[in-house]
Amino acid sequence: MVNPKYCTQCGHPLPAPELRDKTTICAKCKVPIATWWDEDSQTFRTNREVIMPYTPPLGSPTTYSGAGGSSTPYAYRNGGEGQEFEVKNTQTVEESNFCGALIVLEGHFEKGRLMGPQTMEQTKKMVAMTLDRSLNKPDVREHLAKNVHIWMRLQKIFNLAVPLLVSRSLRELYTEAGVPNGLDVPESATLILKNYDILREDLHYLNNLLVISRNMLAIKETAQEICAAVQFDKAVQKLVILCVNVTSKGYDGENVTEGDRVRLLEITELYKKLLVTCLQHTHNWTMGNDRFKMSFWFEMLFDNDLRNDAIHELPPDDLNVEKVFEEVKNWLRRHNKKDDLAAELLAKYEDEVPAGHTAGHLPSPLGEVDRDNVEESTTPVWKADLEDKYEQDRLYARVSHEIDVWWKRVRDANYDGWVVPMETVEGAVERAETCKNNAMHRYMPRGDEHDHRYDHDEQDDQQQDDGTDDQYEHDNRSITEDNGEDDEGEEEEEDDDDSYVEGPLRGLLTEIPNILDTKQIEALHMTVKACIVDSMGSGLTPAGENLQKTRCKMFLALDCGKNLLREMLVFIAVWEQTDQQFIFQITAQIIESFHHNALLPYAWNSLRILKDIVSPAQTVLLRLINYMFRARKDSPIYDDIKDYNRDAKLIHFLYNYFRCRVVPDCLALIAAQAHIRQNKSHPSDFPVDLWDMERAKDGLSQYLDFISVIAEIPEMRHLLIDWECVYELVALLKALELGVERKPLIDPRRPGAPGSTMPHVERPYDDQGHPSPQQNVPPMHDTPHKFPWAGIKIQILIILTALIAPTNPRRTGPGNPIVQKQLLDHGGIMPLLNCCVYDGHNEYLKERATLTIKFVMEGCDEAQRFVRELVPVKAAQANAQKARQQAANSEGGVGMAGRVEDKLEEFNRQLKSVHLGKDSGGSLAAEGLGLNLPGIESTAKGKEPATNGNGKGKGKGKK
Repeated sequence: MVNPKYCTQCGHPLPAPELRDKTTICAKCKVPIATWWDEDSQTFRTNREVIMPYTPPLGSPTTYSGAGGSSTPYAYRNGGEGQEFEVKNTQTVEESNFCGALIVLEGHFEKGRLMGPQTMEQTKKMVAMTLDRSLNKPDVREHLAKNVHIWMRLQKIFNLAVPLLVSRSLRELYTEAGVPNGLDVPESATLILKNYDILREDLHYLNNLLVISRNMLAIKETAQEICAAVQFDKAVQKLVILCVNVTSKGYDGENVTEGDRVRLLEITELYKKLLVTCLQHTHNWTMGNDRFKMSFWFEMLFDNDLRNDAIHELPPDDLNVEKVFEEVKNWLRRHNKKDDLAAELLAKYEDEVPAGHTAGHLPSPLGEVDRDNVEESTTPVWKADLEDKYEQDRLYARVSHEIDVWWKRVRDANYDGWVVPMETVEGAVERAETCKNNAMHRYMPRGDEHDHRYDHDEQDDQQQDDGTDDQYEHDNRSITEDNGEDDEGEEEEEDDDDSYVEGPLRGLLTEIPNILDTKQIEALHMTVKACIVDSMGSGLTPAGENLQKTRCKMFLALDCGKNLLREMLVFIAVWEQTDQQFIFQITAQIIESFHHNALLPYAWNSLRILKDIVSPAQTVLLRLINYMFRARKDSPIYDDIKDYNRDAKLIHFLYNYFRCRVVPDCLALIAAQAHIRQNKSHPSDFPVDLWDMERAKDGLSQYLDFISVIAEIPEMRHLLIDWECVYELVALLKALELGVERKPLIDPRRPGAPGSTMPHVERPYDDQGHPSPQQNVPPMHDTPHKFPWAGIKIQILIILTALIAPTNPRRTGPGNPIVQKQLLDHGGIMPLLNCCVYDGHNEYLKERATLTIKFVMEGCDEAQRFVRELVPVKAAQANAQKARQQAANSEGGVGMAGRVEDKLEEFNRQLKSVHLGKDSGGSLAAEGLGLNLPGIESTAKGKEPATNGNGKGKGKGKK
C-alpha cells in the first residue's frame, strides 16, 4: 500500500515516510498519524480507539519529528521550566468507548442540548453496550472499575446533572446545602410537565451510568477506594436527596388532565428507579469496608441539628450529639489508609493530569490527616482532662466515648444482673382498678385542658421503683368540640398522620420507606444490615472494638436512626409480609442485632406513642421478636447460659410491660364497653374511636402470640408460671365476658331470622338489587363500644392449654398442679366454662375450652369439687322428682311426661359425668348446665346459665 502523503483529517502535507514514526503528528491539526495509519503494517487503521495516544490540548507547545532530527517526547512547559511526559494508552476497547461516551454526556449536561440527535443516539448505544458487558463480563467490569479517568468523568457528570434536574423538577432553586423544604407541589408539577421530554431522557442516562458504576463496585476494595477518592459517593448522596424530594410530593389529580397525570407518574417512577439504583450503589460501596460503612453512617445519622429530641415521658438520655459528631469525624480522619492498588492508580492518574488529557485534578481530601504522623493506640485510655479533642480520641482508640457511656446508661436494666423485679400480681390488680376507674375520660382530655396531665403519684412511685415508665401519662392532644362535618376529613387525616410519628422526620433516608415498595426497598434494609449485624463485620479492631456493635448503638442513639427504624417498621407493606419474605427476614436480623446489644428495651420505649396502648411500630417489632423466638424452639441455643440469660431478660422486660401497661389499659377499654352495655354510660361517651380499638386489639393479639411462643419453649415456660401469667389471662376472659356480646350463630336482629322482631320487607325496586341500608343501625365507625376483640379468647385458651398441659409428648396424665392452683385462686373456672358457649367472634372456642378444662380437671380434686357444687346433686334430684309429678298431673300428661322423661334421662347422664369429673368435666360445663328443665335452676352464685348460640339449652331446644 502506498504511504499517505497528506493527513486524512485536514489534508495538510505530511513528512516523508522515512522521517515518520509512531509519535509523528500533523503539523496543522495536531492529530497523531498513528490514530489512522499503522507504520508497522503500512496499513490504515479501522479501530482508532484501540491505540489512541496522547492528544495535546489546543494551544499547547508540541514538537514532532522534523526533516533533519529525531522525534522527541511531547513536552509541557510551565514558567520556562520544561516538564516532559510520555503517555501510553493502555485502555481496553470497552474503556475507550465508555470514556468517549462520558465525554459526550459531560458536554450534554454542561453545554445544554448542543449535541446532535445522531451523536446522542450513538452515545446511548455505547452506554447500553457498556452496561451489558459490565454486568456479564467480569474482566470488563474489573478494567472499568480500576480506571480513575472513568470515575472522574462520572463524578463530573453527576455534579453537573443534579442542579439541572432540581431546576427542572422542583420549584426551589438548587443550593449546596441540599434541596430546601416547603416545595410548592402544583408549581413543581407544572415544571415537570414543561421539561418532560428532557427529564425522561436525562433520567435514563443517569440511571444507566449509575448501574454501570454499581457493577464496577463489585470489585470492592479498589473500586470503593477510587469511588471515595473522586467523591462520587457525595454526588450519589445529593442525587438521593433530590429523588426523595421529588417522589415524596404528591400531585393533585383533579387539577391535571389524564395525559398530564400519566406523564407525571412516568417521571415519578423514573425518579424512584434512580433512587433504588442509588441505594444499590451505596450498598456495594459500603460492603465489607468498615471505613466506608462508618462514612455512610456519619452522613446518614447526623443532620444540621446536632441534638436529640425528648422521647415522650422518658427521662432525657443526656447524649451530647455534638461530641459524638466530633468523635466519629476524628475516627474517620485517623482511619484513611487506602488500598495499595487504589493508591497506586490514583497516584498514576494525578501524575498524568498536567499532560491535559484527563478530567482534571482529584478533589481535595475532606478532613484527612497524614497517616505517617498518626499512631493509633491499641489500648483505650480515656483522659477526660485532655483539652486536645483529637489527641483525646486518638488515645481512646474507639469510635466514640460518648456512645459507649450512653449505651451503659440506656441498655437493659437487668444487663449485669436481675436488678428490676417483676411487678407483683397485687400491684397489677391495683393498676387495673385504677385504669378502670378512669376508663371513660383518661384517653381524651378536653381542648381547654390540653396541657393538663392526670398524674397518679402512687403508681408513679411504683413504676419508678421497678425501672419502667409511668403508664398513666395521658395523651395531651387538643381535642375541640365540633358539631359540624366540614373538617371531618382533615381531622381524620391529621389523626392518621400522628398515629405513628410525632414531629417532622429527620434523617437522609427516613422518607424512603414511604416511597418505595417491598422489592425496591430491599437495598436499604440490606445496607443497614451490612452495617450492624455481627456476621457481616470484620471482627475486632486492634483496640478490641466491634465496629458492627458500635454502629448498632449509634443507630438507636441518634434521632435520625430512630426515625428510620420507625419508618422501616411501619412500612405499610411489612404488615402483609409472611415470615418467608426476604424483606421480613432481613428486618428480623436487624432486630436481633439490637437484641445482642441489649438495646431492644430502649428501642421498644423509643417507639411508644402516648395515645396508643401498643403503637403500630411496637406491634411490628413484637411480631419480629416472635419470629426470633419461634426459631429458638427445639434448637440447642440455650445450651449456652449467656444466650439463655439474654433471652430471659428480654422476656422479663416485655412481660413486665404487658402486666404494667397493656393489660390494665385493655381492661379499662373493655370495662368502658361493659358500662355502655349495662346502660351505665352513653355510647357517645366512649373514649376512643374504632381505629384506636383496632390498634389496641392488634397490639394485644401480638402480645398474646408472643406469650404463646414463649409457652411453647420448654426452657422458658417456667418463667410465665413463676410470674403467674394466669392472672392476666383470666382477667381478660372475665372482662370480655362482661364487656363484649357474643356473636350468635344466627343473628336475631337480622330481618327474617328466626325469633327476629324486625319484619322482612321485600323491596323489588332497589337499584340494581343492592340492599338498602338498615335504619337505626349506626355505621361501624360510630360503634367502637361494640368492638368484638375477635380471636382474643382463642389466643388466651391456647396459652392456658400450653401452660397447664402435661409436659410429656403425648400430653397424658394430670395437668400442671401449679397452674391448676393459680386458675382456682384467680377464679378461672367460671370464665373457662363460659367459653363453652358458641361465639362467632372466636372460632372453635368451645373445642378449645373443652381441651383446657380437661387438663384443669385431671388430677385436681379441688377443681372437680368446684364443678360438682355448681349444680348440687340432691337439689337436682328433688327438682327432677317435682317436675315429674307436675307433668303427670297436667293435661295431656302422657305426652308432657314423655318429653320431661327424655330431658331427665339426658340430665342423669350429665350427673354421672359430674361424679366422674376427671374425664368429662369440660363436657358437663358446656352441656350439663345448659339444660332448661322446669323448676331446675342451673345457675351458681348469680351466674347466667351457659347456652348455645341461639340462646336455648342443648337437647330438644336445639332447633
